Amino acid sequence: MTTWQWQILDGSSYLTCSLLSDWQHGFMTKHFSPLEPQEITKLFQPKATGYRLKQVHGNIVLTPTEAENISEKELETGWALADGLISEESQQGVWVASADCNPVLIADRHSGQVSAIHAGWRGTAQKIVPVAVQRFIDAGSSVDQLLVAIGPAIDGKVYQVTNQVGAEVCRSILPDLAGAEPDLIVDKALNLTNSPLLPDQQLGRVRLDVRQVNALQLQQLGLKVDQISIAPHCTFQEAEHFFSYRREKLKKVQWSGIISN
Repeated sequence: MTTWQWQILDGSSYLTCSLLSDWQHGFMTKHFSPLEPQEITKLFQPKATGYRLKQVHGNIVLTPTEAENISEKELETGWALADGLISEESQQGVWVASADCNPVLIADRHSGQVSAIHAGWRGTAQKIVPVAVQRFIDAGSSVDQLLVAIGPAIDGKVYQVTNQVGAEVCRSILPDLAGAEPDLIVDKALNLTNSPLLPDQQLGRVRLDVRQVNALQLQQLGLKVDQISIAPHCTFQEAEHFFSYRREKLKKVQWSGIISN
């Protein structure tokens, strides 16, 4: 049985998932702010190197080498524009920032390779997690070797979105309705088993569980339910632990990351 547990590091709390117990990893709380990924990586493993991105709500997944080459040649910010990192060597800590979006950590139990993904509703609509899975497969992995932990994010019960947004995200799990009107996609999604949508009292609105969409995308790729775990924590409702953009309207984040073996 997969469990989520609170841990303490340098006096602050963070979450781990037993599914990823063979890797040093953490879904950090707001109490680690303003530490950057390189600093947090060193707290976990002094010999490891931490990597991050400038996240843009897309579906690009890079290796650290690709990210460094892009940032040196093309970007004034110093960070590559992408929303996912996948390790290429051991002792690489890959990190993403989130407030209400989904932090997704993936590990290959055979190779020790890992990935960290920032999957908000836009990235999820663009199937960023399947893009990351494909990068594992391209590196020699297979879906039966992958383990996925989807960390604290805004819970679907409290995440109100327009029907248009709900349809755009759910289109990613309803390929037969790719060209359909938003209202038809919403109706179909509401009737799915384990639907990621809930009805809302306000006309033209639904409640959207982005984490469940990511889980369904993974299952459509062939991952089993026991290879995927969703954290039982909501960034919006747990102000004592997490920043939430929807709650506070401030650009504050917590980091989530994993170190390759």
